[in-house]
Amino acid sequence: MADPELNPRGLTSHEALTDWLAHLTHERRLSPRTLEAYGHIGRLYLAFIERHRGEPQSTADLGTISAAEVRAHLAERRSGDRPLNARSVNQTLSAIRSFHDWLDRRCGVPTPQLALVRGPKARASLPRPVSEDQARGLLQEPEADPDARPWEAARDRAVLTLLYGCGLRISEGLSLTRADAPLPDALRITGKGGKTRLAPVVPRVREAVDAYLELVPFPLEPGGALFRARRGGPLSPRHVQATVQRLRGRLGLPASATPHALRHSFATHLLGAGADLRSIQELLGHASLSTTQKYTAVDAARLMDAYAAAHPRG
Repeated sequence: MADPELNPRGLTSHEALTDWLAHLTHERRLSPRTLEAYGHIGRLYLAFIERHRGEPQSTADLGTISAAEVRAHLAERRSGDRPLNARSVNQTLSAIRSFHDWLDRRCGVPTPQLALVRGPKARASLPRPVSEDQARGLLQEPEADPDARPWEAARDRAVLTLLYGCGLRISEGLSLTRADAPLPDALRITGKGGKTRLAPVVPRVREAVDAYLELVPFPLEPGGALFRARRGGPLSPRHVQATVQRLRGRLGLPASATPHALRHSFATHLLGAGADLRSIQELLGHASLSTTQKYTAVDAARLMDAYAAAHPRG
């Protein structure tokens, strides 16, 4: 990693990108998936600028980036072999802004033209939760799977019950270790950006995890992963996603019924039961209340659907 304090304006653009990603890793503590996305966006962006200008760029050169060049890069990303939608273009622009903001703060290289670039308007997408009956079906179905071994069925049910009962992301649920079980009254969860929150544990979640622990055939070290794959290694997010895909096929649920939809359902069902938005924000670990407010629109939409279906003149 180059030292931006030693002639930072003389670093190559790719050295600067490496330093920025290190900053996001060690100081911002972003998730590996986010870091991978930012690295991919940064490399494509710098490759475009070098191709457009016909030569490698230094950190100082990046301060002369024009609004037209950034717009041209975004236009290319929207029309390539794998064109980006409006939301992905805005995410790309946000990453580019973050990179240039870091160049300004750490290397003294402002990019004033970037303020002139605006992303496309993207339609706000609402969370797509499953209903309470659908969630109940997903939690019960693993034990009805004829192809699953009893301990694997208990594990899958425990994982899905944890995601729904505590509102966890897959990565958060799979980060639990053997030392975390038996589950306490509240789990201390480290989420996005290293933010820590407490997630209350209801009895059914604890019971599901205890049932899995009684059947798991592998010795579990205190610091090792709580949930294990068939050969004893840590359970992967891909397995959880594939399991839900298989279960929803058997239950006839839509493609929107994903592991993450259980987290959405946790929030929506709490809201429908009278929980306030601030409490739900804390339980989900959202940095902004505006993110949590999307669930009010989901709840309102479900009320209107129920009205249209039940009202005599609906």
